[in-house]
Amino acid sequence: MSTNPMPHAPRTDWPQVVGELIQARQTILPRRLVAPGPDQEQFHAMLEAASAAPDHGQLLPWRFVLVPEAQRAALAEVFAQALTERDALATDEQREQAREKAFRAPRLLLLVVDAACGDSEVDLSERLLSAGAAVQNVMLVATALGFGSALTSGKALKSDTLRRALALREPEQAVCFLSIGTVASRQPVPPRPAVADYLSTWGSHP
Repeated sequence: MSTNPMPHAPRTDWPQVVGELIQARQTILPRRLVAPGPDQEQFHAMLEAASAAPDHGQLLPWRFVLVPEAQRAALAEVFAQALTERDALATDEQREQAREKAFRAPRLLLLVVDAACGDSEVDLSERLLSAGAAVQNVMLVATALGFGSALTSGKALKSDTLRRALALREPEQAVCFLSIGTVASRQPVPPRPAVADYLSTWGSHP
């Protein structure tokens, strides 16, 4: 009986195909992501890929919140209010710029990580790593389907206004937004770091 834990034998072309897909992924700023976005079947495939992320203890410590078109105006007001919370002197123009960010990209998701669900021995760092892997899986499938994607953060994610609007519980953290859409324009891919830039060997001399 085979002891191979994989449901299928690895294909001989996987290293090349997966490597090319990973290298093809690049960040496309949300303002360059336009309609059409992924249809429901494509979007489901992206989200389904997230379930393959490593997850110590099977806690599912992360979740996505979809911001549909009908809620973009509400999110825009959250962004404007969050700006006012941290800068009472913000101008009308600055608040309008904050609002505009809510309307970019056809598909918009918020990533939320729970710092306390399940086993308390699984620290936040592991939960964030699991969430990061889930996001990368979504972005890779988006790339494979011909769409662009981007992660964005910002100070609004830490605002009380956003927490109240999304009914986040105390242990939950809003980590980033994930935008997905058709690429309107693409910048050159910046140079990738070489393996030697991020690999060292324990015990070797500088």
